[in-house]
Amino acid sequence: MDYTLLAKTPLFKGTSGQEIAAMLHCLNARTRSFAKGERILHMGDMPHDVGLVLSGSVRIESVDAWGNVTVLSRVEVGQVFAEAYACAPGVPMLVDAVAAQDCEVLLVDVERVTTVCSNACAHHARVLRNLLEAIARKNIRLSQRALHTSPKTIRGKVLSYLSSQAAQAESHEFDIPFNRQELADYLGVDRSALSAELGRMQKAGIIATRRSHFVLKESPLEPSPYSG
Repeated sequence: MDYTLLAKTPLFKGTSGQEIAAMLHCLNARTRSFAKGERILHMGDMPHDVGLVLSGSVRIESVDAWGNVTVLSRVEVGQVFAEAYACAPGVPMLVDAVAAQDCEVLLVDVERVTTVCSNACAHHARVLRNLLEAIARKNIRLSQRALHTSPKTIRGKVLSYLSSQAAQAESHEFDIPFNRQELADYLGVDRSALSAELGRMQKAGIIATRRSHFVLKESPLEPSPYSG
């Protein structure tokens, strides 16, 4: 276990590798490996663990009764998932957690996090604060997705999402964490229609794109993604 790496993750920030090593047993933490495409958690599960991605990545998605998949988010190395459900006993998951790549996940018993141990250690309290912050940040990301999917047109949705990615990267040139199908699922649009719109935006000189790499060029003809 790379405790130095764990100390850099949002869940364990503010703690040292030595403190983490002492804490993991107390938190009933254990690692599991998953193959690409394997479901880590299923809709309807009531998890007791927070998952922290150690390698690879995890996709959070929903599947309706007809098999249509909507990608809600992608969890990268160092990030956590299932934290809200783990903190709400008896509430079944409305989504699946799927290995987007071969991955290794650290599972941490949330009850051990929220219950102060007999040593009442300060670093344990720090992890609890970090968990609450992670839940808050996840709620913000879900709000951002709602913002990106609210425009009426595909172009409006794309512009909203790409604008936020550019702001996050502090550059007009950046990579997004989705392939075309995942981006279409995230925005709630048809993949073919999305690809066609991206092609039109390239022809218009608004963007340049290759796979997951984007460059924002001229100002779009639509001054606001919410103009319809």
